[in-house]
Amino acid sequence: MSIVIHNVSKQFGQFQALQPTNLTISSGKLVALLGPSGSGKSTLLRVISGLETPDTGSIIIDDQDHTHLDVRQRNIGFVFQHYALFKHLTIRQNIAFGLEIQRHPREAIRKRVNDLLDLIQLAGLGDRYPAQLSGGQRQRVALARALAVEPRVLLLDEPFGALDAKVRKELRSWLRRLHDEVHVTSVFVTHDQEEAMEVADEIVIMNQGKIEQVGTAVEVYDRPATPFVMGFIGTVNVIPKTSPIAKQFSSIEHTQDIFVRPQDVEIFSNPEPKTISATVERIIPMGSEIQIELRLSDNTILISYVSHFKFTQLQLKTAQNVFICVHKSQVFTEEAGGGHQTLNLATSGSHF
Repeated sequence: MSIVIHNVSKQFGQFQALQPTNLTISSGKLVALLGPSGSGKSTLLRVISGLETPDTGSIIIDDQDHTHLDVRQRNIGFVFQHYALFKHLTIRQNIAFGLEIQRHPREAIRKRVNDLLDLIQLAGLGDRYPAQLSGGQRQRVALARALAVEPRVLLLDEPFGALDAKVRKELRSWLRRLHDEVHVTSVFVTHDQEEAMEVADEIVIMNQGKIEQVGTAVEVYDRPATPFVMGFIGTVNVIPKTSPIAKQFSSIEHTQDIFVRPQDVEIFSNPEPKTISATVERIIPMGSEIQIELRLSDNTILISYVSHFKFTQLQLKTAQNVFICVHKSQVFTEEAGGGHQTLNLATSGSHF
């Protein structure tokens, strides 16, 4: 089921939670609404669900106008951050709840619940109560309950936010596999960039009530549309346009700040053509990579990511003098035109 959001806005008192917004979500896609707190992502999700009524615009689901339909008329599954399971009901009864409200035949309910218990990998635990399950298991039950009534759309509001990091990572992979099996159009809210990048087919990046960019994980990371997206998706070094070191970039006109990804900062033990000197400030192991903080001559700090092999090869240590070059940098230049400003991305392959 496709979702078309046309010119939708929402204001709470004096606070404009959602600027006029347009977005199309294709049928069967798993889409992430990603952004910091207050960016409008949860408001947009609640408007789609019918929990909030937009001030302007329309919500079209499967070519039908749902803007003013009651929540119960929309056939939308909703999964909350804190499970919202009925504590006094067994897992089986929790999953069956919506089907019983809809008065499905008892045998059909039993079969549907058993199928869902298998799907969420909790077969055999149907007679337990929520308090007897782990947080990750309870969230799976919440998903099964939402899927039980075969919703046209599945909405998830920070579904893993209440779980610890290890369980969140496990459930992210599980949700991706689950979606590939059920193929229901799904939209989930998150402020976790890694979560969105790993799970979603498409990412909608929001900031201050408006959409900054829509694209795949590769598109928003490699081809960010705005400085906000560049800084929000992944780690980035921002070199102020006023920094003397900015002049070392040979092919960029420095009217704006310069953005450099850590993986594009290469470290050498000895001077090489077009390198500049730096001092190792901090060394931080990050699992598969090691993060190196480098201080330049004007006290600008750059972050570089190096592999364990490269780290051993360079024999890096704190306060060591090294040499660096930047293989790729990005600048967003503003150009006035047509009564508004547009942002154009310029990319440089030049070294220092």
